[in-house]
Amino acid sequence: MKAIGYATLVSLVAGGAYAGGYVAPVVEQPVAAPIETAAPAPVGNWDGFYAGLQYGKGSGNLGNRGTLPDLDDFDAYGVHAGYQRGFGSFVLGGELDYNKVSPDEVYSDGDMTRLRLRAGYDAGRFLPYATLGAAKLDTDEFSDTGLTYGLGVDYKVAEHFTVGAEYTRNDFKDVLQDSAGVDGNDLDLNMVQLRASYKF
Repeated sequence: MKAIGYATLVSLVAGGAYAGGYVAPVVEQPVAAPIETAAPAPVGNWDGFYAGLQYGKGSGNLGNRGTLPDLDDFDAYGVHAGYQRGFGSFVLGGELDYNKVSPDEVYSDGDMTRLRLRAGYDAGRFLPYATLGAAKLDTDEFSDTGLTYGLGVDYKVAEHFTVGAEYTRNDFKDVLQDSAGVDGNDLDLNMVQLRASYKF
């Protein structure tokens, strides 16, 4: 009789366990920390002082009223220094440069000093810009101050070093008198130069 009672008790306990099912213990999984990615270093910071060298070629045209020959070709090389600052996507600044203008023939060498404004667009490593200002040209034949303007682009090779190319036109009015005594010869100089600058 006792054996029957024990068997009944065991069957009731087993049946209850089966009816309730087995619940596995809950194990909390560790949450992985989010991976932080480093922000890329800014490459479009053009602010600050800079200085460098330039070299190129040019040609000159005289608005002849007489018999003076044009400046067919000349070398133009020198130094420049300036300051610029970014305003959103735009970069504004000023630059002073000096060029030795060395014609191939006919005319003597000249010294050209220019003070120019620069307005550019910040395109990351590239800075296309326009320039406008005053130019003073001194030669053995004359000395005159005129207008200079042009377009250029700089490329940031490294944080403190840029290279670029620039085209400028430099206009001087009534600068020369020819052998016939005719005044009013205007001189237009076109220059294409390569530039290298260091930003401080």
